[in-house]
Amino acid sequence: MKRYFILLFILVLTSSKVQSQVLISLLFGDKLNSENIEFGLDGGANFPYLKGTPSQISSNFYLGFYFDINIKQNPKWVFNTGVIVKSTLGAEDIEVYSLNNPELDASFESGSIQRKINYFNVPLVIKRKLGQRFYLGMGTMLGLRYKAHDVFTNKVVDNDDLSYSLDIKDQTTALDAGLMASINYKLMSNMGMNLNLKYYYGLVNINKVEAQGKHYNRSIYLGVCIPIGSGKSKKAREKEASSAGETN
Repeated sequence: MKRYFILLFILVLTSSKVQSQVLISLLFGDKLNSENIEFGLDGGANFPYLKGTPSQISSNFYLGFYFDINIKQNPKWVFNTGVIVKSTLGAEDIEVYSLNNPELDASFESGSIQRKINYFNVPLVIKRKLGQRFYLGMGTMLGLRYKAHDVFTNKVVDNDDLSYSLDIKDQTTALDAGLMASINYKLMSNMGMNLNLKYYYGLVNINKVEAQGKHYNRSIYLGVCIPIGSGKSKKAREKEASSAGETN
């Protein structure tokens, strides 16, 4: 079990380069998958918004890694964790505020703002198997913020977009935490690709500017979980079992 948590730690440290995590998973996926542990990629679309501020739901892509760990005492229960290494929360169509620069204020006066807050997220979810294909999960998700920007945009002549990015990292909290609920549908009864729908309900006020009130992250995740190397590891286990039988 220790090696799985070591890998999670490595992924967090190197998650600014998503390609490196993909390479790690391809190289070691078959080593990480076993009879009771499924490892793979989790990616898709997420639709975040901010509770507490007038805004609209935004849309982004997310990518990460997951572990489904079977609870040996009861095979119908599974512990799900991992690292979402590329995840953007926030919202769009936020009302424009002053940048304390007359030229910039004039340029974006009739525009809008998209708030992009990037996190390393770690879900900790207990899933219950229903029938052969469905899983319902409930738990928490912890987030470590590493970037935060307000992107000002406005349309000018010939429908060209005018854009300006403002770093707001010092206006947001470094940590986030909240509740997570999930629904999974396995396309195959055992290890294999599965579809997932997750909802994140943030419980931490992430806004450090008191005059703006309290802001809470919310997000819907719609994605696909793809085991890496599970077929190869299964064949290896069958080969080992066959060899052991011949020896006996």
